[in-house]
Amino acid sequence: MPIISIMRVIFSLFLFVCVSGLFAAPLERGYPLAPSASASQEEKDRAFINIRLRVIEASRVYLGTPYRYGGFSNAGLDCSGFVGLSFQDAIGVSLPRSASALYTWAERISLERAQPGDLLFFRTSSSNNITHVGLFLGDRTFIHAASDGPRTGVIYSTMDETYWANCYAGAGRAFPATSPFTVDGGTYNRPNSQQNVPSRNQPSSSQGTGKSGNQSSNQRNSQNGNQNNGDRFLAGAAFAPFWGSFSDTNNVLRGFTSQLCLSSETMIAGKKNVFGLEVRPQYDGALGVFHLPITISWGRGDNFRIFAGPVLCFGDAVLSTAEGNRYYSTGTVWLITIGTTIFPFIIRSPAGEFAPYIEAAWQSYFVDNQRANFIYDFSAGFRLSTGIRWQIKVL
Repeated sequence: MPIISIMRVIFSLFLFVCVSGLFAAPLERGYPLAPSASASQEEKDRAFINIRLRVIEASRVYLGTPYRYGGFSNAGLDCSGFVGLSFQDAIGVSLPRSASALYTWAERISLERAQPGDLLFFRTSSSNNITHVGLFLGDRTFIHAASDGPRTGVIYSTMDETYWANCYAGAGRAFPATSPFTVDGGTYNRPNSQQNVPSRNQPSSSQGTGKSGNQSSNQRNSQNGNQNNGDRFLAGAAFAPFWGSFSDTNNVLRGFTSQLCLSSETMIAGKKNVFGLEVRPQYDGALGVFHLPITISWGRGDNFRIFAGPVLCFGDAVLSTAEGNRYYSTGTVWLITIGTTIFPFIIRSPAGEFAPYIEAAWQSYFVDNQRANFIYDFSAGFRLSTGIRWQIKVL
């Protein structure tokens, strides 16, 4: 099959996997509190009402927390960080990290169909992009982390306010719809324009008073049971072609790489840290060798990783160039690889998490050529790949 046809097939499969995940966005399954697929409709309904209320109660912990761009702790929060941390505290689920990514991820619904625990989205700039998100509480009220205006930080607002009504973009559903229910008898008591937090005697959906955004992490963990501060252990697999370099003129497709990966997510100093172990079988057609890298990785948040580790190389590495063959490592040897991976976005669904990625890596070789050539020698060790990773939570 011609190389162009192979690339078209791979690209079509890649698009199919990405797009198929967009229509499975609601959090119906895949986390500990979700009802089982065999549960009755009444049991599912009760479970999702309870889950929605847990998310709302978790969000109230952060009332009064100051706004901080990129913030993801009670020291400061931005709008998507506030929504994400509320979901993580309540049910141990990690959400996409930006308002626009949340808008793509959520199931689109009208404001009239929104229920407490759904998301509201806004366009607050002239770019026409989704730039703000809040958590809907019912009765046209929402809680969010505001970045400007007379009141900032985590506050209550309402769709009856002219500003929010004018920049409203749509609503999104994270959980399946349930039978009608209300929060605190219909709505939360909203503070007046001089307040950032509700009064101390405000009722709670789980029998308690509202808590300030300065509540300690130990208190939050106690309130949320055994969610373990959002820690997760995941297993997954990945596949990617990697592409011909600037000195490899004959083939666009250079080889294939795959991945079996284990990763642990934990919060350190209010930031998500991800530690991973990967086995990466790969075939390099340009050199005619098979590699078996075993790497450890680390990243802050969902979108970036760095990795390094030893590589077991099988075969004689030979790079064909316009100046003739260049020879590198021979036989079976251990080498070293380092690299970085970027995940532009993550699609979360009941079937797991799907993430397209771009990866750049460099692998060392023993050079067996009498004349050095930086371009060819660097090209022999450099790899650029694009692929997709799938992960599921196992603990």
